[in-house]
Amino acid sequence: MNKLKPIYSFIVILILMVIIGSISFANVSARDNPQEISPVSRGAQIYDDWTSVVSDAAIPVGNHPIWSRQSNNTISGIDTWRCVVCHGWDYQGIDGAFRSGSYSTGFPGLLEASTKDQSTLVQALDGSSDAQHNFTSMLSDDEIESVTAFIQTGLIDDNEYIDIVTRKVTGGNFANGKEKYEQVCSSCHGDDGTLATFRYEGTEVSLGTLAVQDPWRFLHRTRFGTARAPEMPLGYELGWTAEDGRDVVYYVQSSLPTGFEVPTNEPMEIEPVDNLGGPAQNWFSGIVTAFGAMATSLGFAILLGALFVGIILVLVWLLRSRRA
Repeated sequence: MNKLKPIYSFIVILILMVIIGSISFANVSARDNPQEISPVSRGAQIYDDWTSVVSDAAIPVGNHPIWSRQSNNTISGIDTWRCVVCHGWDYQGIDGAFRSGSYSTGFPGLLEASTKDQSTLVQALDGSSDAQHNFTSMLSDDEIESVTAFIQTGLIDDNEYIDIVTRKVTGGNFANGKEKYEQVCSSCHGDDGTLATFRYEGTEVSLGTLAVQDPWRFLHRTRFGTARAPEMPLGYELGWTAEDGRDVVYYVQSSLPTGFEVPTNEPMEIEPVDNLGGPAQNWFSGIVTAFGAMATSLGFAILLGALFVGIILVLVWLLRSRRA
């Protein structure tokens, strides 16, 4: 019996290791589950499109009540209820990328609101501050608090990272962006960003195209993901800084195909041909060419002289005819 104790002990230890490993694996899976992300990231996804995030959400009919306060943006329906449509992917509303163009609404940004306390922000979302800006019938108290956590903690000033006119990243770290893209993004998007496409402005575009056309949206979703792709790793949850997200956008803008590349035409190869004319190739042909040129010139001179003589004769004949 004593001889079997080491075997029993080994079996018990093995079973414990399997149990501990299973628990650890379950914890990793839970972190990958979009329902277990931090309130900041969940609030960011609600800001993007709460209709795709909130389960069993009560989808309103018609435009948002405050949509009639503007007349420039012509979209309608459920999209008018998305936070990002009014306040922008750069969180700056009328002062940011949505300051002009078809997306402009004239509504304010949220950067100043990030300094407000949670109670003030909740009042801005539950209708207390503005009765028409009430989301309590669609979002739970926890979801509203997630939005306030995002506003207080997740907002960044995109003007520090993206030129608002050229849409190009400024001050990016290419090596850092390349490293993070290859570690986290390339497995789904491919090395060149074309493995997965997106619906943008009515067309399917690749990652590179989105990065140059709408870098603010790209940066937001690089940091916080999107409910439309719940399996997507979130930079914020991976501990990425805002600068890390900027660097990924910079790498994609700089290296991946965008669809706007100017094609380069290969130079045409010209095959040599036998000389069928042109300058003389030796002294004999040079003499012949010279005489030919002289003969041509002489013939032209004779022809021109004959023409003048003919004209003179005609004039003399006309004058004599009149005298007669």
